[in-house]
Amino acid sequence: MTIDPEAAEVKASGGVVWRGGDDGIEVALVHRPRYDDWSFPKGKLDPGEGWEDAALREVEEEIGLRCRLGDELPPTSYRDNKGRAKVVRYWMMEPVGGEFEPTREVDQVRWLPLTDAERLLSYDHDRELLREVRS
Repeated sequence: MTIDPEAAEVKASGGVVWRGGDDGIEVALVHRPRYDDWSFPKGKLDPGEGWEDAALREVEEEIGLRCRLGDELPPTSYRDNKGRAKVVRYWMMEPVGGEFEPTREVDQVRWLPLTDAERLLSYDHDRELLREVRS
């Protein structure tokens, strides 16, 4: 399913937050207890908010890290749990400060090498996004 981001009923932004680890690149995955899933940090745009600002804000809200925006990745599009057309635009992000504190929305963050992250992710569209990061 491919949807023009500007035409989507639900618009969201997020980040593939990465850091160097002992075995190469690690990415941050979030656990959302409401859905009991693992995904990348993301969230809906506020009214009048730009895509990039929303991505940085949502990542900081969900995992407590202020980040530097990197390259944009291909958007993902799918139907949300209410059947609405949803597009999420993602950017590579590198942390520059902050610290994770669990919330009701996100209770865990795991930093994982790419192969382990691919196994833990709950959704095919997130696994496809991770494959873009690897290439």
